[in-house]
Amino acid sequence: MKEKSVKKAELESIKADLAEHATVVICSFQGLKVEQDFELRKRVRAAGGSYRVAPNRIMRVAAKETPYEGALGGLKGMTSLAFGDEDPITLLKTMVDYGQEFPAFSFRAGVVEGRVMDVDALNALAKLPGREGVYAKLLYLLNAPAQQVMGMLNAPGRTLAATIQAGVDEQKFSA
Repeated sequence: MKEKSVKKAELESIKADLAEHATVVICSFQGLKVEQDFELRKRVRAAGGSYRVAPNRIMRVAAKETPYEGALGGLKGMTSLAFGDEDPITLLKTMVDYGQEFPAFSFRAGVVEGRVMDVDALNALAKLPGREGVYAKLLYLLNAPAQQVMGMLNAPGRTLAATIQAGVDEQKFSA
């Protein structure tokens, strides 16, 4: 059994993590082997997040009077938390992919940008394009009108050049 000072330090650490991160995913990892857990931690870090395991009671106490209270209220069994800031979709995609590879890992709930979400909502969110995909689509949408304008400005010149070339090819012009 942990000493009271260790539990208090862990409580303060979880409170700090909850205050610091906009995305928290509550996970179940019962049945994962140590190597599989290390692989999960590695993938979460690569996605820009962090991952930790803590006792349910400490997580419930840390979540009191925060947006995370609803999600961390009725925890049972082995529970872990994944934290993310920058791009919650990339973190969720990483975790969904990991869960498909290792079925012992699963979501329980989550909080994304202050909203409590169930498993279905998290899975739906993971299907959206990531930050880079959204940026690429936005740049395409911004660039498309300019490309159309340039095409319309170049069309008369292209048409004239094609007409002259056709005349040259048919030897209608004499030098």
